Order: sequence, then structure tokens, then C-alpha cells
Amino acid sequence: MTTTPTRRILGIDPGLTRCGVGIVDVARDRSATLVHLGVIRSHPDLPIEQRLALIGAGIRAVIAEHRPDVVAVERVFAQQNRSTVMGTAQASGIALLIAAENGLPAATHTPSEVKAAITGYGNADKRQVQTMVARVLRMDELPTPADAADALALAMCHAWRGTPTTASSGAALTPAQRAWANAEKASRR
Repeated sequence: MTTTPTRRILGIDPGLTRCGVGIVDVARDRSATLVHLGVIRSHPDLPIEQRLALIGAGIRAVIAEHRPDVVAVERVFAQQNRSTVMGTAQASGIALLIAAENGLPAATHTPSEVKAAITGYGNADKRQVQTMVARVLRMDELPTPADAADALALAMCHAWRGTPTTASSGAALTPAQRAWANAEKASRR
């Protein structure tokens, strides 16, 4: 019996107060299995260097425990609130630095890329992303909080966007689209 090779992907939804981390194992057939889901927290009243140190320590612990093959981080995008963008960018930099320190390849994906990969729609809302993540990972409940769900979505997006498909495997549909189609079929029975 042969086993299907998998890649273990750590998704990171960077933030200073809540940094979502999610790990999935993704097989060659693009099926995904939940490995880890969590949030690294830092209190807003702490000095910035302590907050970043807490985020860094949390990411290092997750990497040490679960040994991912690659790291996917949400790409910072412009927002109205500069302090939010700065904190997100700082946490993102910490995540990318730690990936490099561990010899792990890292990539960034925009929120719209992630939403499109997971739901098929680049403007999907948080609930739609959570719903599709739960379906693809065969979870009984929606992953919460949203930061953690976003981290899982990042990991799956990275796997699916970088994995070639073949027509013979029926992989013309994304895993999210296949999950949705299967759920629709099941609901009609």
C-alpha cells in the first residue's frame, strides 16, 4: 500500500492582538486535513516590542511542534486605519523572518486571492470563508475565531494555487468547488 505524499502548510493571518495560525496537510489530490488551529494573542497595553516577541514566540512554538514544510502569510493591504496596517505589517514581518530562520519557504497571498481560492469569489465575507473551510476540512463546526479560520484558508489557498491539476483526476474544479458541489448533491437527496 502506498501513501499519498502530503505537504504540511502553516497559514498565518498576521495581527498584533490576534494572530491566527492554522496548519493543514494537503495531499497530491488536493484534499486537505486539519492539523492545528489557534490564535496567538498579545494585549494592546503591552509595549510593541513585547507584543511582537509574544507573536514570534507563538509562531516558533507552532513550527517546532508541527514542523510545516512551507509558510503562507496574508499579504498586507492598504486600509484607512494606519495603526492597524502597521501592526499587521509588523506581525507579518515577524512571521516571514521566523520562516526564514527555520529554512522554510514562505509566500504571501492577498485576502481576495484567498477568498477566491476557497469560495470561488474574491469578495466573499468571513462567514462564507469559514463555511467553506469547515466543509473542505470536514469539520462539524465553523472554525473560530475568524483569524484562525483565515489562517487555515491561507494554508489551503497556498496549496491549491501552487499545485498543478490534471484533467484525468477530475481536478478541473477547485477543492472548494468540489466540496460545494458534493454538499449540494447531498442536500438534494
